[in-house]
Amino acid sequence: MVVADDQTVVREGIVMLLGLLPGIEVVGAAADGLEAVRLVGEHAPDVVLMDLRMPRCDGVEATRRIRTEYPATQVVVLTTFADDDSLFPALQAGARGYLTKDAGGDEIVRAVEHVMSGQAGLSPTIQLRLLERLSASGGQRPPAGPAEPRVLPDGLTAREAEVLALVAEGLSNAEIARRLHVSTATVKTHINNLFAKTGVRDRAQAVRYAFHHGIAQPPGAPIT
Repeated sequence: MVVADDQTVVREGIVMLLGLLPGIEVVGAAADGLEAVRLVGEHAPDVVLMDLRMPRCDGVEATRRIRTEYPATQVVVLTTFADDDSLFPALQAGARGYLTKDAGGDEIVRAVEHVMSGQAGLSPTIQLRLLERLSASGGQRPPAGPAEPRVLPDGLTAREAEVLALVAEGLSNAEIARRLHVSTATVKTHINNLFAKTGVRDRAQAVRYAFHHGIAQPPGAPIT
């Protein structure tokens, strides 16, 4: 992981916090967006934890460059600001996670894991802000940049990949159903479909498949 924040004390504090969290390895720290882009080019990290208000090159522009030049690297915004003028440009630039700086270590890890598995890593505050924006706009989605669909192996749908990631977490069908707010029968259908598409015969093989294709992270695997 690379951390980008222009305030030295904040940046060093975030790096120190992340160093105490299981499964996360910090490979670089940047004081501005240009340095963040350079570090991504040097280290090819899985994730950048990105501040927005920085000199020379702000977090939105840095996010746009990283997602264009190094699409394998995901961006999670960590900022003080949750207003529309900060949130939506960051998401349009390609950020897949957005947290405010009152987030705890567990919330950061959860957001990183979500973006690594193809999901959005949004704090509850940001999710509420998005819902408020949708409600205020009469149900229309906020402006978004060009769609950037994730290419999944063997014709898996996004929902099937999401179910597979939860299988890899060790969740039962009933637990997956509660997590996704669907019926157990629906979960079974998704599992049968993904088994047929991937050629796996049981959950153990499905877990290995998920790890091999990056749909889920193996326990203890460092996120760089």
